[in-house]
Amino acid sequence: MQVILLERVEKLGQMGDVVEVKPGFARNYLLPQGKALRATDDNKKRFESRRSQIEATSLTRRTEAEGVATKLRGMVLPLIRQASEGDQLYGSVSTRDIHQALTDAGITVERRQVLLERTIKTVGLHKLRVALHPEVIVDITANVARSEGELEIQARGERPSDVAARAEAETEAALAAEEVFEAGAAPAELAAEKPAPAPAAATAHADDDDEDEAEKPSQRTRPRRR
Repeated sequence: MQVILLERVEKLGQMGDVVEVKPGFARNYLLPQGKALRATDDNKKRFESRRSQIEATSLTRRTEAEGVATKLRGMVLPLIRQASEGDQLYGSVSTRDIHQALTDAGITVERRQVLLERTIKTVGLHKLRVALHPEVIVDITANVARSEGELEIQARGERPSDVAARAEAETEAALAAEEVFEAGAAPAELAAEKPAPAPAAATAHADDDDEDEAEKPSQRTRPRRR
């Protein structure tokens, strides 16, 4: 089916282009959302007669979209959900959830402007886009976590499981160091209470003196010759 694009459509064409599309895509998306007209002779004439008006309207919408884009660009959208230990969500995060979170944050967009390739089913940081205008598409991030603490960890670019594992390892290392210290402290205290051994040289001299003293009595009792 041939249609006339009334605005820029990504990967399809610019405003005023006549393009060939699948009938289902035209009937279910392009025509109902006012993005295109059937490429009949009457519609072509009608478009050309209204082209300047359509372009002016598009420019106004683009200016408004740029204003919203300054608030959205780089936004990290926090979403707290229940999940298993394996990081699988009990449920999923859809475009409806993203749209509601944006509304709660004070950003006015239409739900169809939230471009989510697939529903989010795990905790973590997930990239998505918001099409404020055919020529103004902004990237944002959905930060899906189980708690406020996990939101902060993930916002720093870390995984909660890695942080928990590191904390556990540090605790085990601290306990092991404490055990080693306590085990080595007792022998050290006992060693401090023992008298210091006498130097080897002094002991040797003392033994020599004892031997000399033992020999002297035997010399005094030896009988004289006449």
